[in-house]
Amino acid sequence: MMMPLLPALPELVLRQRCGVIEFPVHHMRGGTSTGLVLHAAAVPPDPALREELLRHLMGVPQSGQLPGNRQITGLGRGAPTSNKVFLAEVEQHAGQPRLVSTLAQLAGGHAAIDWSVNCGNMSSALQLWGLDCGVIEALAIGAHAIDIRNTNTGAITTSRMRREPDGSFTAAGIPGVPGSFPRVDLFLQQPVGAKTGKLLPTGNVQDVVHGYAVSCVDVAVPMVIAPASQFGKTAQEAIRELEADAAFMAAIRQVWSAAGLLMGLRGRDGELMTLEELERSETIPKFCIVGPAAGEGNIAVRYFTPQAGHASLAVSGGCRLAAACLIPGTVAHGLARGVQPVGEEDAEIAVDIANPAGILDTTIVARRQAATGDAGDTLAIGSAAYRRSAQILLRGHVPLYQASAALKAWLLKQI
Repeated sequence: MMMPLLPALPELVLRQRCGVIEFPVHHMRGGTSTGLVLHAAAVPPDPALREELLRHLMGVPQSGQLPGNRQITGLGRGAPTSNKVFLAEVEQHAGQPRLVSTLAQLAGGHAAIDWSVNCGNMSSALQLWGLDCGVIEALAIGAHAIDIRNTNTGAITTSRMRREPDGSFTAAGIPGVPGSFPRVDLFLQQPVGAKTGKLLPTGNVQDVVHGYAVSCVDVAVPMVIAPASQFGKTAQEAIRELEADAAFMAAIRQVWSAAGLLMGLRGRDGELMTLEELERSETIPKFCIVGPAAGEGNIAVRYFTPQAGHASLAVSGGCRLAAACLIPGTVAHGLARGVQPVGEEDAEIAVDIANPAGILDTTIVARRQAATGDAGDTLAIGSAAYRRSAQILLRGHVPLYQASAALKAWLLKQI
């Protein structure tokens, strides 16, 4: 049951000034991603009006494509990691409040919005958003945890923050973000098979796709993992160097698209995605190349979202790769060094992943079990945990200078 929103802060009320409707937003950073968090109740229920609003807020074209768009009319920042919008609200579950999140993934160069995936990085901003705008109870001193149900994938995440005696949030630093900010610990609950129903969507620990050995895993979101050496790489390269290699980018696009067909990936409408849709997809499947860690860490990775390289590593991508490191026979397991083997009892297993921003520390709670189907059934994963930080970049209003008559009419009724 959804709860009515508590009275909003004055600066978060929809308003009209100088003849222009202004929409309230939280512009936030979660982990190494940035984007907006909006009250779901303040957003039009009509899908067309909702998407029009999000395009205005982020500065992407309302229709078609606009290659090279710099998003100078909105709050998006070009990269997929900075083109995210969460719609958030609160529901009651088992007598306790629970955040509900729906992610819209935008891209600067076209109007299409992807509603099919979650974002582990931006999810770390949701508890801070809820506390800041008053839709969840304010923290007393000490730890506070709340579950987050993501509607895109059905995944349940537990978010935990801590408040110090002076009222501030306990701070932490993470790779890829200078300085220390409010610390958020996130626990993905029962993350296996969020999109496909299987840890190994193809039923195999390895598949050969266009001549390349890959492992396909589904932990929160499906991902294709390939040894960097097959492409003449080491997984130590700078992301810009990889993106500038046209032959490499063409090869991995061919691999992830074909692997997506093998996994039977479906769009938000429930229909099987075509090869053409997978080639254009901004969100699934994720893709990474892996190799031995050169220094710290158990394995090295370069991660793609998939169309663009990631400056560090998506935390959910880190959890997927960490899980793959625990499955004998996967390409990740063969390249990982020093990872604790999985036993017959649930245990926390740390997997440290070297990426362009440093080391991502992940923890997988897993145990061995008797196989009942494909190879992935031999591993039971209870949860995957990671640490992030979050911050409010801005809370305020975005004037909608070019809103359509239909969008204006709906919004004016809410004022």
